[in-house]
Amino acid sequence: MRQGDRGRVTLAVAAAVWALAPPGQARAVDAYPYAFDSGARPIDGAESTADAPALEEGTTYVSSIRLEGKLNYRVDLDAVRNAYVSVVAVPPAPASGTRQSPSDGIKVTLQDGRGSTCSISSDRAGAAGAARPLAAYAYRTVGKRGTNCRAAGAYNILVERTGAATSTPGDWALEIRHTTEPALDGGPTEAPDAWPSQSPGLPAGSPREVSGGTGFNDAPNISEGEWTSKMEAGRTYFYRVPVSWGQQVFARAAIGSANGKGFVGTAVTMRLYNPVRGFVTDASTAYSGGQKEAALRPLPKALYENRFASNPLVNGMRLEGTYYLAVTLNPELGEKFGGPFGVALSVNVEGAAQAGTGSTGRTGGSSGAVAEGKTGRSGTMKAVGTAAFGAGTVLVLGLAAWTLAARRQAARTASYASHGASLPPPSRTPYGPPGAG
Repeated sequence: MRQGDRGRVTLAVAAAVWALAPPGQARAVDAYPYAFDSGARPIDGAESTADAPALEEGTTYVSSIRLEGKLNYRVDLDAVRNAYVSVVAVPPAPASGTRQSPSDGIKVTLQDGRGSTCSISSDRAGAAGAARPLAAYAYRTVGKRGTNCRAAGAYNILVERTGAATSTPGDWALEIRHTTEPALDGGPTEAPDAWPSQSPGLPAGSPREVSGGTGFNDAPNISEGEWTSKMEAGRTYFYRVPVSWGQQVFARAAIGSANGKGFVGTAVTMRLYNPVRGFVTDASTAYSGGQKEAALRPLPKALYENRFASNPLVNGMRLEGTYYLAVTLNPELGEKFGGPFGVALSVNVEGAAQAGTGSTGRTGGSSGAVAEGKTGRSGTMKAVGTAAFGAGTVLVLGLAAWTLAARRQAARTASYASHGASLPPPSRTPYGPPGAG
């Protein structure tokens, strides 16, 4: 039985009803803000692998998952391309005075036709207690002898909502993306075990103001330099940073001083995600009213061969393109120090961009092409649903399917509102991993 048959309303169904409903009827007043891909398609995960619906390559989907839920999806893979499936879970906004459980999380597993695990990753809310988008991805890497999951065929994607039975109630909305890229045609398959660890100084130039996005789809582009943002406690803000092959990224988030008294342990947390929304690393800092800084550890250069490393810190730096910084402020900051808070982001992208080597999995593009949000490569990663598909286009293309779904589920639209999902305005910068952001 599919979870959607139990009344879980996906984004596209809600979009169709929302377009016809009186203003505000299908929108939650206290929903967690997250701009979903406006070209996403609705899909219901299956509780059994035998009924798992197929995810098409180059497509973004929306679904939902209940507390302690497990959902299955299928991807059909050949024997020559690397494959990625990313899942972003968006919780409802917590009620006033409540916190998201630190154990709340999402786990994504890719399995071959025999049930063997190809890869697995997870993301948890953590100690900050703020409701935020959780992102995890699973992948299949070919091109190196001895690796599992190299055969062509049907593969299963298992999405699990983790945490205790007493975790934050309510369904979570899911945004799911499936992409592929060619495997490396020759070249090194051994990842480096050492890299420059000297952190650079503050970037040159005057600070520039920027407003963070609600998620991956509406995150603004920021280049090397210092950026300032106003942030509210209990919120997470996203930013895009272009990184080319052979470059290292360094980032720091400094919260300014504020009036008030008290101490907050995990006050500011900065996370780094790669172009396929895979978690790379994070950093956090405590706060007691004076300026404090959370700085990411020195990271390896972005190299294709990093994908063959067992160290997740190295493995995560496996792509060139758009990386994402996500900054979360603990809700306790607002209780003890008010807000909003001034936060300075310092970003350094070190090293000259490397040209392609002629391998099919590498880019011949320049850092300028990447910075413009264009891949510059020939036939590599296929871009997934971009913001060019507006909400109107989605409604037209999926009208027949949505009409049928809406008849079954319109009465349950209010339950969807608790996910915090809303149709985004036209994206300021289109998304397409890697390098197409």
